[in-house]
Amino acid sequence: MYFIIVHLVAAIVLLLWAVRMVRTAVERAYSAQLKRTLARAERSAFSAAMVGTGMAVALQSSTAVAALASSFASGGLLAGSTGLALMLGAYFGSALVASVLSFDLTLLTAPLIILGGTLFLRANDRQMKQLGRMILGVAFVLLSLEMVSEATAPWRDSEVLAVAIDYLRGDPWTGFLVAAIITWLSYSSVASVLVIITFGTAGVIPFEVAAALVLGANLGGTLIAFGMTRGADVRARRISLGALLFRGGAAIICLIVIEVLQVHTLGLPGNVGLQASLFHSAFNFVVMILGLPLVGPASRLLDRVVKESPADETADLARLRRPALATDSNGNVDAALASATRELLRMSEMVEVMLQPAMEILKGGDKTAIRRVKALEPEVDRANASIKLFLSQLDWDKMDEGQVSRASDLSTFAIGLEQAGDIIARQLLRVADQLAERHLTFSPQGWQELLDLHARVLGNLQLALNVLVSEDIESARQLVAEKDAVGVLERSSMNQHFARLRKGDPNSFETSELHLQTVRSLRHINSLLCGVAYSILSEQGELLGSKLARSPGQ
Repeated sequence: MYFIIVHLVAAIVLLLWAVRMVRTAVERAYSAQLKRTLARAERSAFSAAMVGTGMAVALQSSTAVAALASSFASGGLLAGSTGLALMLGAYFGSALVASVLSFDLTLLTAPLIILGGTLFLRANDRQMKQLGRMILGVAFVLLSLEMVSEATAPWRDSEVLAVAIDYLRGDPWTGFLVAAIITWLSYSSVASVLVIITFGTAGVIPFEVAAALVLGANLGGTLIAFGMTRGADVRARRISLGALLFRGGAAIICLIVIEVLQVHTLGLPGNVGLQASLFHSAFNFVVMILGLPLVGPASRLLDRVVKESPADETADLARLRRPALATDSNGNVDAALASATRELLRMSEMVEVMLQPAMEILKGGDKTAIRRVKALEPEVDRANASIKLFLSQLDWDKMDEGQVSRASDLSTFAIGLEQAGDIIARQLLRVADQLAERHLTFSPQGWQELLDLHARVLGNLQLALNVLVSEDIESARQLVAEKDAVGVLERSSMNQHFARLRKGDPNSFETSELHLQTVRSLRHINSLLCGVAYSILSEQGELLGSKLARSPGQ
């Protein structure tokens, strides 16, 4: 019995790790693309749901989608109704993932391990490495499910298990609550549902018990997002609460119906595992279809019920203002540089908080976001001054070449962040003021171009921080490539803008200078963020001395 339990626990741990491995690979390789996709979710509730479904399938996690949605909602880039629709779609997407992975795909395990391992170990391209990691994650999911099936095989004739199953048949609420708690603790509804489906396939549990457990896992999945946004911006909290009411409330209602009608089977085909899989997908599909027409009224109700606390903004700024510089490093230069890096990360977080709501400020003049940006701008200036003073007080004569280079990089990046903060607080807010004073709006095409560019710059801020901390050559290369990609977006936006002017678009005429100024500001911010990559690549001999072509006489 001891060996069986250890074997089962090991299988579940492997499953949790494998699901997280796939999500991490997708986030690292396609984070910017995911954020740009999320920025396009505003078109309609249905399109938002489809975006959520696709993102959940790609990330194999509705929790990861909830994290991205919370970030966008906090920055004012995602309306409440859109966020709710997105989450309903994400829950259906995660159900599809669980259903697909629950099929008997054991023949694919070995080929996937070989392919994924080869890509991860031998590929030079960063995205190909992450693709290999993702394939390995899928293979480990399949392997863990095989282990769960093997571990539960001896339990099929267990008298103890028979007693427990009889109890759960008579009291489905216990199984419902236990599944909700376990899902919440494991931080993965996909993994929980896969274990339940595997139990059903192995003949360990009957359908009515599996249905109660699946519904509990659905409730637990919404509790994950709700807990994750507990201290977040009020707009993110409204979305997570709405998702909890929709999906969690539907799970409770569904269990009540099953208990009242004494449902033992729904006439679904196949074994209990397949029935549980189909039930899980059907439940989330019905919740999505019935919920989409209600996301608008629900969002308006949540706006009235969930109010922003007056202390929220102050508390957030107080947390951000806590300095990270160590005043006494006992002459340890590496410890001092690590301290400066931590302070630089704190400074970059403030810049990110300023940059996130920039589009919402341009769109509607969000007063709360404007106050936050104006309050943070002097904080960023002070952080920059503190970092430069701290680094200047180090004993540079005793530092080796690597330490001198690192200190210079930190100082340069701090200056870049400070300049980025100035651009947001002065240039972008000035554009917002002119739009509001003149009652102007960008053309739909121009606004979409700005959204795409803003999402790309936000993604590059995260990548720049990764480069700063890890000094990874491949990440630095990707950051330089992203700078070039933003340059392409800038030129494309300007060309399309001039094309709209030639066609006589009145919106484009009225907002022409403001559109171009916004594009230039975002491109300038991106260039400042990407500067951290050049010094790292230069030190490794990865940059040419000059981009100028040879003169004809040479």
